[in-house]
Amino acid sequence: MRKITLFTLIMAISSTLLVGQQKSKSDANSIGSNPLVMEWNTPYQTPPFDKIKTEHYKPAIEHALDVAKKEVDAIVKNPQKPTFENTIIALENAGDMLGRVLGVFYNINEANTSQELQKIAEDISPMLTRYSNDINMNPELFARVKEVYDNRDEIALTKEQRMLLDKSYKGFIKNGALLTGKDKDEFRKISEELSLTGLKYQRNNLADQNAYTLVIKNKKELAGLPQYAIDAAKETAKERKVKGWVFTLDYPSYIPFITYADNRELRKEIWTASNKVANNNNENDNKENVLKIANLRLRMAQLLGYSSYAEYALTDRMAENPTKVLSFIDGLLNASMPFAQKDLKMVTDYAHSKGFQGELQRWDWSYWQEKLKNEKYAINPEMTKPYFKLENVTNGIFMLADKLYGLEFRENKEIAKYHPDVITYEVWDKAENKFMAIVYMDFFPRESKRSGAWMTSFREQKIENGKDVRPLIQMVCNFTKPTAKAPSLLTFDEYNTFLHEFGHCLHGILSECTYESTSGTSVYRDFVELPSQIMENWATEKEFLDLFATHYQTGEKMPQELINKIKASEQYLAGYLSVRQLFLGLVDMGWNNITSTISGDVETIERKSSSKAELLPVVPGSIMSTQFGHIFSGGYAAGYYGYKWAEVLDADAYSLFKEKGIFNKEVSNSFRKNILSQGGKKHPMELYKAFRGHEPSNEALLRRSGFIK
Repeated sequence: MRKITLFTLIMAISSTLLVGQQKSKSDANSIGSNPLVMEWNTPYQTPPFDKIKTEHYKPAIEHALDVAKKEVDAIVKNPQKPTFENTIIALENAGDMLGRVLGVFYNINEANTSQELQKIAEDISPMLTRYSNDINMNPELFARVKEVYDNRDEIALTKEQRMLLDKSYKGFIKNGALLTGKDKDEFRKISEELSLTGLKYQRNNLADQNAYTLVIKNKKELAGLPQYAIDAAKETAKERKVKGWVFTLDYPSYIPFITYADNRELRKEIWTASNKVANNNNENDNKENVLKIANLRLRMAQLLGYSSYAEYALTDRMAENPTKVLSFIDGLLNASMPFAQKDLKMVTDYAHSKGFQGELQRWDWSYWQEKLKNEKYAINPEMTKPYFKLENVTNGIFMLADKLYGLEFRENKEIAKYHPDVITYEVWDKAENKFMAIVYMDFFPRESKRSGAWMTSFREQKIENGKDVRPLIQMVCNFTKPTAKAPSLLTFDEYNTFLHEFGHCLHGILSECTYESTSGTSVYRDFVELPSQIMENWATEKEFLDLFATHYQTGEKMPQELINKIKASEQYLAGYLSVRQLFLGLVDMGWNNITSTISGDVETIERKSSSKAELLPVVPGSIMSTQFGHIFSGGYAAGYYGYKWAEVLDADAYSLFKEKGIFNKEVSNSFRKNILSQGGKKHPMELYKAFRGHEPSNEALLRRSGFIK
């Protein structure tokens, strides 16, 4: 039942919502021609985006919901003794149409939203939550699942089937199957409220971020900015019919400004705007939503017998419990903090040597650390960007996928797209001449797209009626757009982000599983970042850069001297960056590991949980909690530590590539066989040990960061 329960658990938090009106029609006559529910006679059964209109979504969802209810009801009323096939597999397959429709709707609502789509998200949220609750709290259905689970040792099941059974049974338990009476009613109410509040939280983030612009009309105020940032701001101004230069809170606009603008007051202004998103005491304020979500999660967990939401969430994570997570964070914090403090002193001393007076503020940090980096290593984005033309980076990453896994990416212009910016690719396994996936790549920011970068799927890989159904994967980013003067030239960070998200794509592309619920990225949250983060290790490898990193004007390869500078700067501010990541993990646990209802000032609560990881002076009003979509609207609640957890895994895993060769086929084949193709067939530690031969240790990460020799 993954397609239903997964969406109902995260649909609200993975979607946005604004005010709008949309009237839908759900009569039998109109549904028959609805492209969302019709059979997709398209290349590789891809969504017919050229035919799908906004008014199609709600009636399609309502129709698919009715179909799903009937499919589930048939399982409940089956007079035969419960078996793995007629109960667990039947549940896995139930709601297939609903999963397909929602897979399109929610992904489009993230990448190309509108007020109408966001209103639909609000309308359908209670319906889907009630549906999910009806399944999970159906005593007859749960009795069938429990009977199969209780007799699991007497049934000949594969490891994947055991995982599916375990996941199904525990899913019912964690979603209230054992509750009775008033507790069951309260659980239903809480889950509906969480869905709606998550939608409101994400809505407010997008609206408040889009509400801010910095308009500059005096050219002198652009001093210090690289030409690419100036040109991009001019293009934005032109698009918005504004005179001058326009900067927004989108990363490709914000980051260059906060990093290079000489005007300190303007840096302060845009930094403050960025760090007060959804915390401005206006209609988009999220403080009440933060408190509500935290308290609702706590009450939900307590109804199920857990002391905190973190304890509840971590039962299916590698870390297992809050104590282990906090110990993990504290251990890395203790290792990182001395180096972070050295980083802070180093940048502060440098700023003072250049005439800066007083204490570095947060809007000063990026500016002065970048100047020091340029002076220390003689490197800056202006030097590297010409070698990271987006088209070249794309080809280079495709070549990496070929060298490691024998994959070929072929652009297919016949596949319908949901936006003109999107590029669609067929992916083939060259050795077997086997079609593997369709990948939709969506690179540039727009007001209809949320910030950040992510990978998801319109369809997961599975075996259906003996046929291998291959995935339809979406990779969404917010990279620097081309201008009238230059193509899209990526910063090193954007290039790194591409590698990261592409790693998630490979996890989906190379899946060889039987069931959607165990395929691709359907793994423990603190394991899912291993395939993505390991890809970042190739970013600075000369052998890889030589494949594609050529100057977009001259065609010359990136010089060895520049590559050496990149390599030399790899550990720059490693301590500071580690502490920053751990700070976010502490904020996450601060909200999700509470054991009693909280109230009061959100800022004070956040500071209390994270103060030991603060390095720079605290700025009143600047908090993460009101815009921390990962934990309040993105499925990472009590799981943000997973990024650092996966860093331990990826550093240890990549050390084998470094030992054997970064393109070594034996190692890459093993990583594909034991990690990427396996999805969630087995426990993550079992998968990792099959690849590496041992459990991971912190040593490789600490060495990579320069904390140990």
